Amino acid sequence: MDKRLSALVEKARRIVFFGGAGVSCESGIPDFRSQDGLYNQQYAYPPEEILSHRFFMKNPEEFYRFYRDKMLYPKAKPNAAHLKLAQWEEQGKLRAVITQNIDGLHQMAGSRRVYELHGSVHRNRCMKCGKFYGLETILSTQGVPRCECGGMIKPEVVLYEEALDQSVIEQAVNALMEADLLMVGGTSLNVYPAAGLLRYFSGEHLVVLNKTTTSADRRASLVIQEPIAEVLGS
Repeated sequence: MDKRLSALVEKARRIVFFGGAGVSCESGIPDFRSQDGLYNQQYAYPPEEILSHRFFMKNPEEFYRFYRDKMLYPKAKPNAAHLKLAQWEEQGKLRAVITQNIDGLHQMAGSRRVYELHGSVHRNRCMKCGKFYGLETILSTQGVPRCECGGMIKPEVVLYEEALDQSVIEQAVNALMEADLLMVGGTSLNVYPAAGLLRYFSGEHLVVLNKTTTSADRRASLVIQEPIAEVLGS
């Protein structure tokens, strides 16, 4: 690991990690907004439209066709970044992971305090009766998955036009306000309102680990523009 980063981590007592799609890239899950990412591919509808609440309600068959094909990676495994963060939590140094990702890899790596701003593909509920279904239900069905009551099952993933979960936001804000080191990784910080949460951090050091420039670089104590799993796993 970079010596400057190691020194900051060693000194810190309340680390919070704020991450995005880049954290999971090295697990084989594509970054939405990179040059080769999902948003730069061609589909019958723009991804932003398909992944909207309005589209889901109007055309759930097309939504689920896209969702199963492009949003679900059940074989993905945690990489060195996920594992290092879980290790820091086990050691008592890391207080929370705040993630924009929906893949559940932080929990798979062993992290327990994970605030998922955009929900999770592993949680799905019937829109009629509220019954819970895991990811296996979505993967083992075709077309629009239906509950035993006949209701349509919807992923607990925050779609465009939907609000973030207020309780998750509050917990994330509390963690940021208590942190002495905030580590931002694998995110361009272009997605709001999630990226706006960084304003609640007033701790001693901000570290940015991202392959491209971000809006937080100018106020960071340390900026490393390399793949995050390589940085944390070295």
